[in-house]
Amino acid sequence: MCRLQTPQLEEALEGFPLYSQDGKGKEAICRAIFALGSIRWFILEGNREGDDTIMFGIVIGLLEDEYGYISLNELSNIAVDMTARGLGVLKVRQQENFPPTHLKKLQDKRLQDFLARFEN
Repeated sequence: MCRLQTPQLEEALEGFPLYSQDGKGKEAICRAIFALGSIRWFILEGNREGDDTIMFGIVIGLLEDEYGYISLNELSNIAVDMTARGLGVLKVRQQENFPPTHLKKLQDKRLQDFLARFEN
């Protein structure tokens, strides 16, 4: 089992399968947040597929901020070895106790700037 596949995540995605929030823009509900340093994945929906969960959301903090599909297994396998700098191995973590929140209400400037690009 994937280390990020938790009962908390399963509960967060229940009732929010892939494509369930299409076209909602800032009104979409963020169901979970994952982070690694300043990189954040805002998860909107997802489906269990065999031993993996395929999710859709927004990633902020990579070369480009973008909407996209995320494999929970792949996210779980990301590790950045910072032992030479005394930080150990950094891994993606889920933000604990995150209450589902409309994207427009999340206090993240880079996310809000990204979403503003799609306003009419």
